Amino acid sequence: MSKTGLADFLRRRREALSPDRVPAAAVHPPGQRARRTPGLRREEVAALAHVSVSYYERLEQARAPRPSPEVLAALGGALQLTAPEREHMARLAGYLPPDTDTDTARGKVPADALRLLDRLGPIPAYLVDERQNIVAWNDASAALITDFGLLPEDERNTVRVSIRLGDTVCSAPADAEGAFARQMASHLRTAGIRHPADRVLGELVNEFAAHSPAFAAGWRDHDVQPVPVLRKILRHPELGELEVDCQTLLVPGTDLQLVMYTAEPGSPSAAALARLASGSR
Repeated sequence: MSKTGLADFLRRRREALSPDRVPAAAVHPPGQRARRTPGLRREEVAALAHVSVSYYERLEQARAPRPSPEVLAALGGALQLTAPEREHMARLAGYLPPDTDTDTARGKVPADALRLLDRLGPIPAYLVDERQNIVAWNDASAALITDFGLLPEDERNTVRVSIRLGDTVCSAPADAEGAFARQMASHLRTAGIRHPADRVLGELVNEFAAHSPAFAAGWRDHDVQPVPVLRKILRHPELGELEVDCQTLLVPGTDLQLVMYTAEPGSPSAAALARLASGSR
């Protein structure tokens, strides 16, 4: 159990939950003092979860014993946690054991996943593991982003590629600023709970946190909500600026994720991707 991690997670989720999203009777009891900060008070969460205020306070102070599954379920309901957030909380409380896969086992790419990547053909796509290492890719993704095969193995990582290439190759539209960085924070935070002794994961977190304030904010907030589709702007040296959707899908039966780049049918970006796939510019 990570007492400090659980305490920080509970506090941040409590502070992020607007009183407007819970029953008025639970947050505005008669005689209460005026609300000075956003989010719920500790006593309000305790009331919603049907636990004592002193116990909930000790949880947020990392002084309480491990909460029971029933208490976690009640807290999840009180804080209106999503399914990924509930799983994250359970891992912090020690109910889902950390994975103990060796690096060798984690480095294996199933043949079925490689066949899927190959069959995508003209659709730029690659496979990443929990560390966001790019473990396999097709020719279309190499032509669109960079030739991953020319990178040192420890640089074949979406975080490090993002830092290396920067805004000259990829950015997000104004309405999605920081979305990619927060998505990486979500992926690495989830992986870090599953593999708490993974030194490489810790290095990646430190690197990206120093590079990206949005990543650092997402990491501090325990942001574990998956983002299945992310709009990006890619700047290709020959095709120019492309607006694409970056879609991430979990490969069933593995810890791998399939990342694909597509464009709105009929758009100039879709036409540019088609030219890229055909080998013409």
